[in-house]
Amino acid sequence: MAGLATVLGSGAMTNSIKDAVGADTIMILGSNTTEAHPVIGAKIKRNLREGGKLVVVDPRRTEIAELADVHLQIKPGTDVAVLNALLHVIVEEDLLDKEYIDQHTESFVAVKENVQAYTPEYVAEIAGVNADDIRAAARLYGAAETAAIFYTMGITQHTNGTDNVRAIANLAMATGNLGKPGTGINPLRGQNNVQGACDMGALPNVLPGYKPVQGNPGKTVGEMFTAANAGSIKAMYIVGENPALSDPDANHVKESLQNLDFLVVQDIFLTETAELADVVLPAVSFAEKNGTFTNTERRVQLVRKAISPVGGSRPDWQIVTEIARRLGADWQYQTAEQVFAEIGAVNSAYAGLNYERLSAGGISWPCLDSDHSGTPILHANGPARGKGQFSVVAHVGSKEQPDAEYPFILTTGRILYHYHTGTMTRNTSALSEHRPMELVEIHPQTAAKLNVEDGELVKISSRRGSVEAAVKVSQRVSENLVFMTFHFRESAANVLTNPAVDKTAKTPELKVAAVRIEKL
Repeated sequence: MAGLATVLGSGAMTNSIKDAVGADTIMILGSNTTEAHPVIGAKIKRNLREGGKLVVVDPRRTEIAELADVHLQIKPGTDVAVLNALLHVIVEEDLLDKEYIDQHTESFVAVKENVQAYTPEYVAEIAGVNADDIRAAARLYGAAETAAIFYTMGITQHTNGTDNVRAIANLAMATGNLGKPGTGINPLRGQNNVQGACDMGALPNVLPGYKPVQGNPGKTVGEMFTAANAGSIKAMYIVGENPALSDPDANHVKESLQNLDFLVVQDIFLTETAELADVVLPAVSFAEKNGTFTNTERRVQLVRKAISPVGGSRPDWQIVTEIARRLGADWQYQTAEQVFAEIGAVNSAYAGLNYERLSAGGISWPCLDSDHSGTPILHANGPARGKGQFSVVAHVGSKEQPDAEYPFILTTGRILYHYHTGTMTRNTSALSEHRPMELVEIHPQTAAKLNVEDGELVKISSRRGSVEAAVKVSQRVSENLVFMTFHFRESAANVLTNPAVDKTAKTPELKVAAVRIEKL
């Protein structure tokens, strides 16, 4: 959000999911789309069947990468260099949309000068890919009438994640691929209501509707744990999150939580974080409550209760309301619908929405009044900030590089059969039967060097800790790359990951950590 909001005036996905069908070219960066976002992955597959082209930039040879016309299997942390090289080719081969640049953007000349140095040959050495493949990818994207970019946390979870996003925006603006069907810059949110949470002000620097905090902004999650560890934060109230498994340097996170005077956790299962709590407040699942979700395409959708709350559990809004009342606040909400009415009053993007309208189907914000039909495509008349801001970005590399002691790079992600920290999916017997444990992917040549085979246990260590996991020998990763999920508490990958953060967004570098591997 930090990158796109600066460039365009909004940090949200610019186009709709259905726009994935009809694009001449789709470029996917840092996204295992068919496993992490399978509905959107299916749309992209359909677009391929109907003649669309596909470029994938990803360190792993995922299922979607295997379908690509061009797969740039880059070294982790080299995205800025590759994106600059793609723009270099687009400039060199005159694939620019000069009319869009002149009318709707500013500062392009500086970016044009910056990318001159990023020749495909120069970047091929940095990223470990073929220069001709860089040119082929640039032509597929730059020459297309309509081209859409999709990306996820493989782009953002780096110490230069904001620069990665700015470089993506440079590419889209330079080719005029904004504000029309089949185009756009489309960050795919990692969970079903991440966009809605941000819209409600669940960020340290903004209020609902992205109104900036006047005065001192709050702390990011990582900053909170650092403060808790130092004793300057005494209590935490954690709702629907499991940072003991999901956050980097997990041993530090647990120490920080244990250093608190008081910890409250509100969740639907007794998570690893809830096990550390002084008080656990039992919440309900989506099936036990009314409300709305705002999904990755900004579509606000009505959720209807299917069953009554189980046991003593309650909807989140009821729990929070009751706590507020006991603290002395005069909160009089009686239904989720009343809460939603207040959302529309304080967030103009939701002003035209109500339960009656949403009962007929989801509507994408901004929806400014009761006569407004919603906005499936942002920036149709040019970027929301007035003119799109081109950004000069440079390749700097990840904070942690492999060395003699830690010769491999670990990157993390998800698989189709489990989700996030497994809070829900590992309580589902069929999924747990299909994938009961962590499998660390290593290249056949790496396996040969370590003298290990499929299923054998290895110890993976970083500067922050060690975990054990079974081996899966795989061509999906390159020789010096290993891959783990963060779904399994028994092999908690985030014990290993690096808490170093992007200087702007404060997002941790979960996608690059130096590790060593030892046969057990």
